[in-house]
Amino acid sequence: MPGMAVAEALHRAGRHIEAAAAWREITAAEPFSFEAWSGLGHAASSLQEYGAAIPALERALALRPGEAWLRLTLAQALFAIGHVSRAVVQNERAGREGDAQTATMARHNLAIIAPGDPALDQAAIMAIRQRWAAAEATGITPIRATPARGAKLRLAYYGAFFGQANWMKMYMGVLNAHDRTRFEINLIVDGDLPSAQAGWHDHDGDRIWDVTGLPNTELAGHVAAAGIDVLIDLNGYSHASRLPLLLHRAAPVQIAWNGMYGTTGLPHLDALIGDPWVVAPGEERFCTEPVRRVANTYLPFKFFYPTPEVAPPPSLQAGHVTFGSLTSAYKLTDMTLEVWSAVLRAVPGARMLLRNRALDQASNREALLARMAGLGVDAGRLDLEGSGTHDEFLRSYGRIDIALDSFPYNGGTTTAEALWQGVPVLTMLGDRWAGRTSRSILMAAGLGCDVAENPAGLVETACRMAAAPQALASRRAAQRAVLAASPACDPAALCRELEEIYLAAAGRAPG
Repeated sequence: MPGMAVAEALHRAGRHIEAAAAWREITAAEPFSFEAWSGLGHAASSLQEYGAAIPALERALALRPGEAWLRLTLAQALFAIGHVSRAVVQNERAGREGDAQTATMARHNLAIIAPGDPALDQAAIMAIRQRWAAAEATGITPIRATPARGAKLRLAYYGAFFGQANWMKMYMGVLNAHDRTRFEINLIVDGDLPSAQAGWHDHDGDRIWDVTGLPNTELAGHVAAAGIDVLIDLNGYSHASRLPLLLHRAAPVQIAWNGMYGTTGLPHLDALIGDPWVVAPGEERFCTEPVRRVANTYLPFKFFYPTPEVAPPPSLQAGHVTFGSLTSAYKLTDMTLEVWSAVLRAVPGARMLLRNRALDQASNREALLARMAGLGVDAGRLDLEGSGTHDEFLRSYGRIDIALDSFPYNGGTTTAEALWQGVPVLTMLGDRWAGRTSRSILMAAGLGCDVAENPAGLVETACRMAAAPQALASRRAAQRAVLAASPACDPAALCRELEEIYLAAAGRAPG
């Protein structure tokens, strides 16, 4: 049997499969060893085998409940496969019981994952994010820059995904549509630079800043020195390490547009961009920043790269309906699986195709099958598939008749992609911003009929669609053209609205 020193050495060397095997042998021989169970949990987590990591880490913590730092690892594993409420509980406990570094990490994690926890309401989400923002603000003295007052309003968008075509279809159409006679455009980039492959159109006078690895304090100085009039965060909690740039107040106007799924929790913001469907009247009280609603979806998209042709619904050949979801595994909450299982129970013979990167790992597949079995869905009705190229994911919709949304954290890009491939997306009214993003896109697309009031309504809609395969085929054939002609695919219209918001916030006359 390998010793602990050998297992630790294997893990440090990145030989995680061997390390996990070694730790497993040790736990069999020493079932009350905290070090062995902790080592196995870390090795499994490194392999992204979260289904195996969770019981190992829980066993370790049962032996030593006071090891608060280990709760962060457990929380990460829980979150990764959809146990979001349990992940929140572990992060909260780590924050209460751990040292300063552990508490800092716990606050950071909670601020990111809070909107996806069904057990939290909007007030709780806001409080969690305010707590994180207050801690981040410690030691920062805002610059409070003054307007440059140039002939053109100087805009700077910052984010980390400008080079990723899939991500940028929700943004690049707006960036390209700006009126360069009235606005100077700066892109502040962490990561890959924007390119034609990612949808970017070169424009004379635009400036691209590569700031990867630059500390926020230093970047804030550059923003102020450049006389940026309006600083716009594109990624929010999808790139949380850069969000505190807004705490420096390096531009006289600061706006959050995307990646928030709720309030930022930050002070010093002049607007949070939403729409009538994600922020209901009166819900401004759950935001620390003024809400500016655009007329249609705040998430219009434009495909600027080749996509597969729309395929006919697979049920025409298979003789049964296939529901499906290609959403990330962290959105597979108990709430999501309960709704999906209710649909499958109501449509005898139906199957469901699930595909995401986490399903590459055997323990994650086994954990998901066990959860669905507990909800009355036999493994034989589920097709689980893992990672692939973006094109392969899009082609997966050719094997899905009807897409089911996730709750309380909806799809965004997955909703847009399913619709573009002709597949209806069924969602329901959410109680928070994160649970209304699909509704936002569907309403702008003229597909509000696919937004149910509650789970029972969603099940009813799914049954009705499943019982009418020819109607489904007709809709599928026409859906892309309908979508392309709708506000859901009109980023230029959103750009005009954003420009007016920017001008008004900067005290400039509207166009």
